[in-house]
Amino acid sequence: MLHPKLKALANRIRDKNLRKKVIRLLENPTFEVNGKTYSSLPLDISPAGLSHHHCYPGGYLEHIVSTTNIASAICDSVENVYDGKANRDTVIAGVLLHDIFKPVTYAVDENGSYSSTGLADYLDHLSIVISELVRRDFPLELVHVVSAHHGNYGPIRPHTVEALICHLADLVDSRLNGDVLNAAKYLTRRATHEELPKLTSKEAFEIVHSKKGEGWKGVAETVRKIKRKRKAQKT
Repeated sequence: MLHPKLKALANRIRDKNLRKKVIRLLENPTFEVNGKTYSSLPLDISPAGLSHHHCYPGGYLEHIVSTTNIASAICDSVENVYDGKANRDTVIAGVLLHDIFKPVTYAVDENGSYSSTGLADYLDHLSIVISELVRRDFPLELVHVVSAHHGNYGPIRPHTVEALICHLADLVDSRLNGDVLNAAKYLTRRATHEELPKLTSKEAFEIVHSKKGEGWKGVAETVRKIKRKRKAQKT
């Protein structure tokens, strides 16, 4: 079953044929090569990265939802401030699919941490998604949006407004999440001289906020609360 948040975003695509194709891929993001099928981690529990951003259970879903919000806000500015035009169907579909094959390249280790699969030794998620979008006959404009979402560091730079919006939204959300996680880790080390493993975004924002409002003592107390909450959830 497709997660309700992803389905709600996909339902914002007005073009019926495109919406159906996007939902079909979201419901079954598998990749087949040489007769072998590679299945994805469930999208609602997968991370969106292994180290830099959204590197915790549920990170993928958070990244897609947040990036869609940001992309929609950029579309608003393009249309309402600059009198420009942006195809929102293409933007939403691009955001929903730009990282769709990351979970195919991730595996869960015995200790609950994440690592790369054997598939990732040969193909990255961007190569996989481009090949699959072409194979599944998605619109060329959408294929470009997805292939250009890494900006200067991808195989092609954004050549359309829609591609630029998706790239910028992805960059902003990845940077926001990664920087807040890093800040929370630093504050935790300074306040407690310990690491807090598997930090989530919600925990990270809580820690950062506690430093602003209550100083180092607030950070230490917040970390203790997080530890108690985690312990209670295990029992």
